[in-house]
Parts: sequence; structure tokens; C-alpha cells
Amino acid sequence: MRFSPDQFEGNRISAYATGQITVNEEVITGSVIITSDKIIRDWLPVSFAALEAVHIARLDELQPEIILIGTGRTLHFPSPAATGEFLARGIGVEVMDTRAACRTYNILLSEGRRVVAALLLE
Repeated sequence: MRFSPDQFEGNRISAYATGQITVNEEVITGSVIITSDKIIRDWLPVSFAALEAVHIARLDELQPEIILIGTGRTLHFPSPAATGEFLARGIGVEVMDTRAACRTYNILLSEGRRVVAALLLE
């Protein structure tokens, strides 16, 4: 699925297909964290089954206003303990399948929000 081009600064997701996303014309085939100014490939596990609370906790280093967790092709929910600290501090956490997380990331980025997208591709 190709996304319509928007006019905004930062790392933009332009396409999603099973097992890959395109960010700034670069095809990424592994789990990734994306912010407006960073693409981080070494924080996340390959699949939701391997996702642990420590992976989510490290997102705090990026000083997010809102966190999007894309759980792959299928929607899965991490334990409330993994996201509760963010919510208690007023940081939004949204969990959705990765396709929806890609679309939502672009919308929030275009609004100037400090969004962090943690995207699992499997």
C-alpha cells in the first residue's frame, strides 16, 4: 500500500507491504523504530512474541509525546505493565497493526507531534 505524499519535515513512511516499509525511499525489512529524525534498527525483536517490556521501556529515551506500537500483520496487545508507566506520565500509547501504525505515524508527524513508531514487521 502506497501512502499519499504529505508535505512535512522528517522521516516519512511512504509505503507498507507485508514484511517491509519504505521510509524516505529506503526499504526496511526488519523491525524498526522511527521518529521524525531517527531510524533505529537495533531495539526491537523480530516478532511480537519476542517483544518484552524492556523493549518498550527504552522508547522513553526518545522523549515521546505519543508512542505507536505496530504489532505486525495482526493486532496484539502488550501487557498493561509494559505501557502503564508511560500512561501514568501522560504519554500516549497506541497499539495497532503495523499498517495502521504507519498511517497514524504520518498523520501525527504532519501535526508536529513528537511521535515514536515502534514497528514490528512479522
